Amino acid sequence: MTSAEDPELVRVRKRALSIETVFHEFGPAPQRPVRLATASAVVANPFAGRYVEDLTGFMTALRPLGMSLAEELIDGLGGADNVEAYGKASIVGVNGELEHGAVWHEAGGWAMRESLGNPKAIVPSAKAVAATGYRLMVPLHYVHAAYVRSHYNVVEVGIQDAPRPDEILFALAMCDGGRIHARLGGLSKDDVSVHDGQR
Repeated sequence: MTSAEDPELVRVRKRALSIETVFHEFGPAPQRPVRLATASAVVANPFAGRYVEDLTGFMTALRPLGMSLAEELIDGLGGADNVEAYGKASIVGVNGELEHGAVWHEAGGWAMRESLGNPKAIVPSAKAVAATGYRLMVPLHYVHAAYVRSHYNVVEVGIQDAPRPDEILFALAMCDGGRIHARLGGLSKDDVSVHDGQR
């Protein structure tokens, strides 16, 4: 039986940090490049191969890992004020179930909001049950208003030897701008006025 107090509940095998810098997408180079950063942790799945009714202890126990990954991303992007978009993801090894990855909705999402000063936009997410080496596209959007069209973006997460069947890969993603040459109209970040997390 495991509980949130069990030090073995969250066992990290490895972590990875990636920062992708986009200098241009055809057209002229922008005034500054856009950086998309991901931080991932490969964790043993304490529920692999069996059904467990209550997963909330695991969800709670993951909060410190979420904070650590969020802080790593913020540092990589030069501070919380530089972060304009975010997202989260989980890839569950094939001996687990999708719900084992869904614990990251609260743990990872809470960590990013807390470390960024509690922006109001929902943290978009992706999750899958998949074989080792699977790559997942993580949706991103503007941290203060989900309808800011220029910041709809994606970033890839994955690690070549993870997740193994009894593991879960948890990831957070942050970006310091919108898409290069975004020009499809809609709400801009400068026009956000409702401050409800949407507009």
